[in-house]
Amino acid sequence: MDGKLHAHHDHGGPARTKRLKPLKRLERLRHRLAHLLTPHSHEAGATVDSAMETSREGMRTLWISLVVLGVTTVVQAVIVALSGSVALLGDTVHNAADALTAVPLGIAFLLGRRAADRRYTYGYGRAEDLAGVLIVATIAASAVLAAWTAVDRLLHPRDVTHLWAVSGAALAGFAGNEWVARYRIRTGRRIGSAALVADGLHARTDGFTSLAVLLGAGGAALGWRAADPVVGLLITLAILMVLKDAAREVYRRLMDSVDPELVATAHATLRGVDGVLGTGQVRMRWIGHALRAEADIVVDARLTVVEAHRIAVAAEHALIHAVPRLTAATVHTDHTAVEDDPHATLHHHAPPARRPAPGPARSSG
Repeated sequence: MDGKLHAHHDHGGPARTKRLKPLKRLERLRHRLAHLLTPHSHEAGATVDSAMETSREGMRTLWISLVVLGVTTVVQAVIVALSGSVALLGDTVHNAADALTAVPLGIAFLLGRRAADRRYTYGYGRAEDLAGVLIVATIAASAVLAAWTAVDRLLHPRDVTHLWAVSGAALAGFAGNEWVARYRIRTGRRIGSAALVADGLHARTDGFTSLAVLLGAGGAALGWRAADPVVGLLITLAILMVLKDAAREVYRRLMDSVDPELVATAHATLRGVDGVLGTGQVRMRWIGHALRAEADIVVDARLTVVEAHRIAVAAEHALIHAVPRLTAATVHTDHTAVEDDPHATLHHHAPPARRPAPGPARSSG
């Protein structure tokens, strides 16, 4: 059953009589303390609050990393103007692109705070996936610019000056990017943001490309004029590698990919709920930072609607506790076999290749 529709269910156990009111209050207090130790909620309002909190954390991460990368980019840009290093220029452009990806991500986090409506019934969490596409496009554009600049310098060689400053800027670029990468990846994994994780991977590659600039400076110091543009091309290859990883991460999120271990955990959890005799299909998808699930369970055909409903709610509750970042689950109850299959009227609507094999009948619970 949908978590929002069943937010009213009582976690405190069987209803107490008036004579047991003190015990009822104690039970409620105990359960609230348990929820504090294992934070989650079945309430629609609390779910919105949780989404806003993760958005605020994401925004804070973006602003702090934007400042750090902005300062790093400005320092490197000044050194590029003084030295003419094309390798450092490629690194600077990439850092600037990485900083600017905070803009679409920030917009996505703000959109994600909007409540669901009649048109967008699942809310606006998908805006973050669109931001991920823009981040991938930005990485690709920075790779093209870095490659073009490096090739141009190979065709038109030029000496690099202020090598000590270039080396210092490279070290500063590595330190700034590695700090930002750790911060973004850690926050992205904590709040379930694939786009923020992809952005963190982007920053990490920037850090290692900054170190590569040191090789160019060393080669130039030894008199190898082509060292700087060659390193620029190596930086381009590094950018392409992170592009592949980031594109795969965003693609999987767009295609509703989830970790198969989560599905296995859901099946095992459902089978452990009292009254559940078996499980059917379990599906999950990411909506912004949160997971939603749909699951089929099999119960005894002799149960009343109320009893089947109670088991479905218990199953949803167990799933929310067992699956990280799951905020709601729609649990459909199938019942054990009876003489007539109530799904027979639906079979002709499914394509021949996808028509379900005969199985347990379903209730309307």
